[in-house]
Amino acid sequence: MQALVTGASGFIGSHLLRGLKASGWQVRAYVHLTPLNEDLSVPVVSGDILDSAALEKAMAGVDVVFHLAAAVGSLVSAPREFRQVNVGGTEAVLAAARQAGVGRIVHFSSIGVLGAVRAGDVADEAYSPSPRTLYDKTKFAAEEAALRAGSDGLDVVIVRPGWVYGPGDRRTYKFIRAVCRGRFALIAGATGRQTPVYIDDLIAGTLLVAEKGLPGAVYHLAGDEILSPDEMARIVAAACGVAVPRFKLPRKPAIVAAYLLEKAYGWVKKDPPLNRGKLAFFLDPKAMSSARAKRELGYAPATAFRSGAARVIAWYRENGWL
Repeated sequence: MQALVTGASGFIGSHLLRGLKASGWQVRAYVHLTPLNEDLSVPVVSGDILDSAALEKAMAGVDVVFHLAAAVGSLVSAPREFRQVNVGGTEAVLAAARQAGVGRIVHFSSIGVLGAVRAGDVADEAYSPSPRTLYDKTKFAAEEAALRAGSDGLDVVIVRPGWVYGPGDRRTYKFIRAVCRGRFALIAGATGRQTPVYIDDLIAGTLLVAEKGLPGAVYHLAGDEILSPDEMARIVAAACGVAVPRFKLPRKPAIVAAYLLEKAYGWVKKDPPLNRGKLAFFLDPKAMSSARAKRELGYAPATAFRSGAARVIAWYRENGWL
């Protein structure tokens, strides 16, 4: 089987390249400005995600496209750029896949499309989406575009990952570094809950989606634990051998500060220490169920957050990150 991975230089994309190669796939990487961070010995096609000609060329002879390329983070400040990349880029990938005769598209969405899952609920794939942030709204629009293409005859399957972490991940690294250095503050009255998934489990689930997923289906891929930020911080602190963070920021001032910092740092296109997206980790519950993937695909996440966090912290230390 021949695969093309867009966004191949990202954290999930690079792990997916390795997982595909280890499973015997022929793999091609599609990258834009960021090169692959290591020599994976795979053919690389450089191009913009909106470049139809480059996409069609990259997809020649491809059986499955894994579409991960997206505009993420606070460094992207213009709403237009989010929409162009996340929505327009997805539409370009779908159109090129149709033109190239690709057999299947595995589209990576986000659990953020659900917004905040109601307290006490555990969201399955039928849970009503209600995205809050610009990023999540554009990811939901991209998901809708993928489903429309599926209804028009393309074989499209959608993956919504949980809170992904693992070696090389810089998002969770910031959280872990802050906890391990005693510089992490919780939010008083935070209601957020996350469903962490170790990167190896996510990649195993993604390969199952590519092989067995039903056309037009959405699959949640997460671990079996639903944890609050407090619980995750306690586990990380124990693995680092430090005291549990005790300082808590008041909820309302934290929300105001996140908004102001986001605006201020947006002018210089730098990542603020706190923004509304980061605050969602504390405030927006994301409890999700992977029951469908288990039932239909045989998905079986194997890594508990306690063991996964210890493994990641060891990797950060070995590689000089901590």
